[in-house]
Amino acid sequence: MNHKKYYGLMTFGTILWAGAFIAGKLGVEKLSPLLLTYFRMLFATIIIFPILIFKDKNWKIEKKLIKYVLLTGLVGMIGYHLLFFTALRYTTASNASIINATNPILTSIFAYVILKDHLSPRRIFFILTAFIGVLTTIIDWDFINLIHFSFNKGDLIMILGTTCWALYSIIVKQVMHHFTPFKLTAYTFLASVVLLTPFALYEMMYTDFSSIGIMPFYAVFYMAIFPTVMGYTIQQVVIKELGPSTTSLFINLVPIFSVLFATVFLKESFNYLNLISGGLIIYSVFSFSKKPKVDNIIMQQQFPTV
Repeated sequence: MNHKKYYGLMTFGTILWAGAFIAGKLGVEKLSPLLLTYFRMLFATIIIFPILIFKDKNWKIEKKLIKYVLLTGLVGMIGYHLLFFTALRYTTASNASIINATNPILTSIFAYVILKDHLSPRRIFFILTAFIGVLTTIIDWDFINLIHFSFNKGDLIMILGTTCWALYSIIVKQVMHHFTPFKLTAYTFLASVVLLTPFALYEMMYTDFSSIGIMPFYAVFYMAIFPTVMGYTIQQVVIKELGPSTTSLFINLVPIFSVLFATVFLKESFNYLNLISGGLIIYSVFSFSKKPKVDNIIMQQQFPTV
């Protein structure tokens, strides 16, 4: 493949990631955020773990590393996805994807605070412009809402979810020297299933599955197969060929495709003010990420594999 084909491949990967916002919105109409998270992790583990065993003869991990995968499972998979699916009950898929686009910036803020990474004045400027984009999104350009602190709680929950993933990215940077990226991902999924199983079984006892229908499970199947397995694989292939810096820029396409899909398939409205907010966030993240060298480990975790 030449580089143009890798650009096309990574664009396809962002389309798969964007579809997760639509699938999540459809799934949460019938299934609780907890069960959606559980089934999504369970199906992903069933798919990913056999691949790990097949491709890595040293697939087992030492007992001393279990605490790390439990932590990444709790923060990155359970924490993020519970908040993600809960947010989609109250806000649009478009808003969720736009807010989620700030993840690289939030990750860099935490890297500055926790890891003492450098933040230049230029990058601080784009943090502020991205913040303006998020603020105008959650108040829907009605500044009376800001005065009265009247926000869509789904947008606020999505901010918490994106914060969770940013913290997960920092944790991954600290523990990655013990794992390959794929092994950590597989064990993180497994850990999340182990942690969630007791709660999921309890909730299943009180869930009438006969009234749910098949759509939520189609949504879970999509999220387990396409954004997770295919999206992750595509990302790793493109990182290898184009490098992390170039690959990271494609993440900015996710909210664009998400808004397009939400407008077409979910009939969500998207006016010119939403376009300004989303455009400001995407431009800020793109400019923030463009010049500085991107940390390979953090970049691989910059977009949640929803």
